[in-house]
Amino acid sequence: MATVNSTENVEALAAEIGENIYMDIAKWHLYLGAAKLHTPLAEKLLPMVNSGDISEDSVIKVLQNIPIKLGGGKKTLPLADLMPMQCHVNLIDLLEEFQRKL
Repeated sequence: MATVNSTENVEALAAEIGENIYMDIAKWHLYLGAAKLHTPLAEKLLPMVNSGDISEDSVIKVLQNIPIKLGGGKKTLPLADLMPMQCHVNLIDLLEEFQRKL
């Protein structure tokens, strides 16, 4: 039963992330849902939400460890480098709000 609840929580968190958090590439906002990054990110962040250990440093560390390939794989940058600072703040706020709803 915990797996179902966990799966539902990942899907709910992924939906929130996909609709609200984006990468800024040449002033274009590529939302993580459109980039198919929302679910992998939610899977990495949900344990943090469940444990109550949501901090700026821990969220940034997760974002730093998600490589994004650019130019057909010619270059790779961490997701954190492609997101504006306001999206980092919005992501932390989103995680805290999601935790309150659990």
